[in-house]
Amino acid sequence: MKLSTFFDKKVEEVILVITLVLMVALIFSQVSLRALSLGSLTFGDELSRYLHILQVWIGASLAIRKGEHIRITFFVNLFSGRMKMALDLLAIISWFAFALFIAVEGTSFINGIFHSGQTSPSMGIPMWIPYISIPLGGLLMSIRLIQQIFLIVKNQPEDKELV
Repeated sequence: MKLSTFFDKKVEEVILVITLVLMVALIFSQVSLRALSLGSLTFGDELSRYLHILQVWIGASLAIRKGEHIRITFFVNLFSGRMKMALDLLAIISWFAFALFIAVEGTSFINGIFHSGQTSPSMGIPMWIPYISIPLGGLLMSIRLIQQIFLIVKNQPEDKELV
């Protein structure tokens, strides 16, 4: 599989599967160790939390790619043809601006945390590492939204009423 095909079709799924497997293994270890009265992993809860946050951001990008985000389509469905396409484009462009804002401001936020030297409570890793999921998610969502814009424009419906 070519790298471009991998990125276009599978990158989110691979990240989500790997993080899910890690989370399940960590939580299972935590429960098992506690049930056997052997204590617990000092970093397990914190790492699971960070992995889950990453899953949420990556999952949002995957939902955009698959077109499975929740949408209220009542108003848009009142129209057809080019007007419907224009409303869809307006919604996606607005969403793109917001996702790009998240990516840019998230990067600025991480830059501040990087320079502060803040570390996580139990793992002791720099806090910019867990927070990197914010701009990464915004960037991936922005890329997927650009793809959605191209798909809408490429597949624009024939509007018999306007022709």
